Amino acid sequence: MDTGNTGFMMICAALVFIMTPGLAFFYGGLVRRKNVVNTMMACVAIMGLSVFMWVLFGYSLAFGSDHGGVIGDFGWLAFNGVGWDAGPYSDTIPHLVYAGFQMMFAMITPALITGAVVGRMKFKALFAFIALWSVIVYYPMAHMVWGQGGFLAALGSVDFAGGNVVHISSGVSALVLAVYLGRRKGYEKTSYRIHNIPFVVLGASLLWFGWYGFNAGSALAADGLAAHAFMTTSVSAATALLSWMLIDTAKEGKPTLVGACTGLVVGLVAITPGAGFVPVWSAFIIGALVSPICYFMINLIKHRLKIDDSLDAFGCHGIGGIWGGIATGLFGQSSINSVAQWDGLVFGETGLFVAQVISIIVTIAVAVVGSLICIGVIRIFTRLRVDEKDEMIGLDVTQHGENAYPSFNGFD
Repeated sequence: MDTGNTGFMMICAALVFIMTPGLAFFYGGLVRRKNVVNTMMACVAIMGLSVFMWVLFGYSLAFGSDHGGVIGDFGWLAFNGVGWDAGPYSDTIPHLVYAGFQMMFAMITPALITGAVVGRMKFKALFAFIALWSVIVYYPMAHMVWGQGGFLAALGSVDFAGGNVVHISSGVSALVLAVYLGRRKGYEKTSYRIHNIPFVVLGASLLWFGWYGFNAGSALAADGLAAHAFMTTSVSAATALLSWMLIDTAKEGKPTLVGACTGLVVGLVAITPGAGFVPVWSAFIIGALVSPICYFMINLIKHRLKIDDSLDAFGCHGIGGIWGGIATGLFGQSSINSVAQWDGLVFGETGLFVAQVISIIVTIAVAVVGSLICIGVIRIFTRLRVDEKDEMIGLDVTQHGENAYPSFNGFD
């Protein structure tokens, strides 16, 4: 047991927690005035739901004794047996600290999905979807990638802080949900203007701040690997930010603040799976390329395929996570982190790259099938989409009876 590592990990857990309120501001700033409360409430509700489920049975299912390489058991129900001594996943921190750190991942991941459905999904249906999705998709994915005996870990794939578990799973599920719900009313005719850019900046800043706990904390110790992940995270986010500014300038003639914030977020997404595996110099390449990749895919999804992924949850997290997983297979080095069984493709070995591609395909399949199951179950009890009148009035009033700006009497 190491008190320094314990303190470091508790701070990192708190930093990861900050990401969910940060996401609430980021998403809240991007939507129309009449849907701000609903959008932020989705993140706030998940903060409560995820902790409740994680402590009661989620951690046990995700990290408990292996069953088929896919899921755990109920041995740690209500954190029974999760105490102050070291657990099976780290020798230097209490088991309780590790479980608490992972709890914050279970919080932010489903919150990412909510960005795809703003303005048109019933709150109670969304709440039920998140609860079911956590059980059917997130807990199995966490076990397959990070749990002892996990199927994807056994294949030799690596995921330092959640490319598969967090970003690809949530991004793909967001796309499935957006396709099922259909487009917002007047999608091709109405201009959906961002209502509060300072909220977007605040949210993006909190996300970047919290991401240091997300990535550096995944080293599970205050050591050189944590410092390495901290630096690759910084480089990728900064490079992607500049890359998106360059794209905006080339396309629109001027850089935009929202574009810069979007760039830094996709840069963080892309480096997440490889932060503790790839060399620092490769983070420049990962960050520089993720912005044009996501920019192209967002335009393809929205303008060519006409899919209303409202706040680009799939375009940023799904696509960014896929690129990050592939990039880890390209640039990963076992000399940086011995968890990697092979070096990346650019160093002449194919094993890691192949394992990464397989893990991405499996994650996409689990997310698609799991999301469809969740939708099918919820449809039995309630419609997922609000009616046309509620959508026109706005979900703040119709779903919560609140107004983010009660003194504002103008038009959106």
